[in-house]
Amino acid sequence: MAQDNQPTRTLLLTGASRGIGHATVKRFGAAGWRVLTVSRHAFSEHCPWDGGKDNHIQLDLSDLKGLPAAIEAIREKLPEGRLDAMVNNAAISPKLSDGGRMGVLDTDMDAWQRVFAVNFFSVAMLGRSLIDELTAAKGAILNVTSIAGTRVHPFAGVAYSTSKAALAALTREMAAEFGGRGVRVNAIAPGEIDTSILSPGTEDIVDREIPMRRLGTPEEVAATIYFLCTGPASYVNGAEVHVNGGQHV
Repeated sequence: MAQDNQPTRTLLLTGASRGIGHATVKRFGAAGWRVLTVSRHAFSEHCPWDGGKDNHIQLDLSDLKGLPAAIEAIREKLPEGRLDAMVNNAAISPKLSDGGRMGVLDTDMDAWQRVFAVNFFSVAMLGRSLIDELTAAKGAILNVTSIAGTRVHPFAGVAYSTSKAALAALTREMAAEFGGRGVRVNAIAPGEIDTSILSPGTEDIVDREIPMRRLGTPEEVAATIYFLCTGPASYVNGAEVHVNGGQHV
């Protein structure tokens, strides 16, 4: 539903089925936005929202050969040629068979390529492909990086961490290049967020490293994403906002 007699705004979100992505769908939906989602899975009935099934594009971002067809499917869902916001939330972080983190010696070329395709290259390609639609709306791009992009993390593997560091640099590059078109590009770097994929031992990080002594919630992250994609953040461009209770200090 449009608000204040304004046209309905549209969000494109990757990685929507759980955690931060699910909370982001609900936050934008509550504000009257139409949400288009991209995932390697079919539409999940576990994360339902009005119109969700009709506004879902199935695409495995680890295989970018399918991207051109997905872009056309997205454009068909944007009949006015406008995209108000794009949130790049999809990410993968492969583990060892025992659930442990994968270091350089554990990570083969296939794993490197899959992680960087999802976590990094897809962001650049989606932004490049949809720049006209974002420009038409004077829209915003929000990239989800990670605290693991700036430090060696006990659970996040080397491919994930380095892809997130690269994504932070890409955010700056996109902000500089797209700003003249009226398209803002920012990032958020979540820390330890209370989702279903927390690794065992996270409670030790909370006690030892987080000044606020608690996990963050997906809703807190989604609220920050919403702020950065909307009018109150109209002069914020090229920022990476830490959402981690002070863990980075």
